[in-house]
Amino acid sequence: MIQNNSALIDAIRDRFAHVDNCPFQGERIFFENAGGALTLKSVAETSAFYAAIPDNPGRVNPAGQGTQNVINKAKQDLAVFMNASSGQFFAGESGTELLFRMIRTACLVAPKSTKVIGSSIEHPATRSAARRWAEIAELDYVNVPHDDDTGLVTAEDYAELMTPDVAVATILHASPVTGMGMDVAAISAAIRAVAPDCLIIVDGIQHAAHGQMDIDAYDVDGYAISPYKVFSRHGYGIAWISDKLSALPHDMLINAPATGWEFGTRDAGSYATASDVVSYFDWLGGEVSDETDHRKRIEAAGRAIHAYETHLTNTAINGTGNLPGLCDMDHVTILAGADNPAREGLVSIVVEGRASEDVVDVLNQQGIRTHTRKADHYSGNVLDPLGLLDCIRISFCHYNTEQEIARLLAAIKELGKEC
Repeated sequence: MIQNNSALIDAIRDRFAHVDNCPFQGERIFFENAGGALTLKSVAETSAFYAAIPDNPGRVNPAGQGTQNVINKAKQDLAVFMNASSGQFFAGESGTELLFRMIRTACLVAPKSTKVIGSSIEHPATRSAARRWAEIAELDYVNVPHDDDTGLVTAEDYAELMTPDVAVATILHASPVTGMGMDVAAISAAIRAVAPDCLIIVDGIQHAAHGQMDIDAYDVDGYAISPYKVFSRHGYGIAWISDKLSALPHDMLINAPATGWEFGTRDAGSYATASDVVSYFDWLGGEVSDETDHRKRIEAAGRAIHAYETHLTNTAINGTGNLPGLCDMDHVTILAGADNPAREGLVSIVVEGRASEDVVDVLNQQGIRTHTRKADHYSGNVLDPLGLLDCIRISFCHYNTEQEIARLLAAIKELGKEC
């Protein structure tokens, strides 16, 4: 796969901008992928090209028709990438904005006094939207507690609190704090076993970069991603919605097509960069497998990414060469446990006797980019029950290397001498 192929790792890294340097900082190692992944060079080139085109997509001229074709192709590419044989894709301001729109629509069509269910592990993109619109729509909100020790919520956890009057449900695919991935298909099945007509909305923002999305297998009604976290750029989000959700009453212009969800003139460049991302996964799948089918190459890429990122996180946790791993450092505590098979390319830690902001600053001075998560409106739902004010999030992606992790471990080991 990837970890045993140095030439492939070099080829992967060559496709990304600023893989080992920052235009503001200089040389650096990027372990802040959960906050926003590196950008494909092709995405930067595509963005520049379409930014200079003045024509509106769809107008009756060559540029208008050409850019509309780009948008249509991107939606077809996204359908293959995420394995969606029905429903529709559309772009919005951000993944968070799209989650709010989908959840708002679902809550406003739900019968009064029915329920909305979600979990305490969720990012506020879904928790805030669900709580707000449940209150406005006069629905009861049901909170499914996650397991503090594992950083997970399971299908069984949802099933314990499910009732037939649940009309709307939210699911987090992967946590940006614990790094743990949830079994969306199993949770969805547990919901539908009790409330088959429930509208189910999934936050896939943190999970998308790991390349394993399968809408057809999830049996849900909405799924949102933020492309800047999956090798594209800032400034837009992508949502998929089922035919059922598409047709429900929603915000739209008077007399507009009943299933239209986009507002205003769309940015053809954002869609074009989504196609760049799908093309990258297709290329990688061809490098790690002999598959010729487009979707199967994407699936192969996803498996290879997951395997390599598991290797990277295991290296960080267990050590490499003569360097001890994070689990062997007495001054380090790993959130959600050292041995957790649900982990997706992310390790969050606390360093004894050190504020996380200070640790992040020390690492940054050595050119190692990490991030502080605080017990605030973003992460308090995970950190407060653990009695933590903050933590250090170290997030990997498949363009990172063991050598970079070795530098990280050496730096964190030195912190132990100062405690």
